[in-house]
Amino acid sequence: MNALNKPQEDLRTTVIIAGRVFVPVEEVETFVAEARATSYPLAAVNPGNVLMSFCVEDAATGAVTVLEQWTSQEALDRHVATPEITALLTAWGPRIRNEVRRFDVDETDLRS
Repeated sequence: MNALNKPQEDLRTTVIIAGRVFVPVEEVETFVAEARATSYPLAAVNPGNVLMSFCVEDAATGAVTVLEQWTSQEALDRHVATPEITALLTAWGPRIRNEVRRFDVDETDLRS
């Protein structure tokens, strides 16, 4: 288990960010590398982050899957408000098609 995939005992996840972004095909690997290098370290030190993942779903179409879990909207807001995330979103926002959505979770069933 890495620092980003924290144990979920006693955590009540309330916010899920999930979906895809579509990046120009020639930039998909660069985007994922920059997103991971920026987001992963910041999420790891945010106590409200449970999971953070960016992965290339389909390089031929530029599809990148995004999945995040947060214990609160406040934790997510802290993450997004950091200068590093603001810069990442400013740099890439105009070049990507964002199909990522935010979901509120009322309760988490951790049974296997």
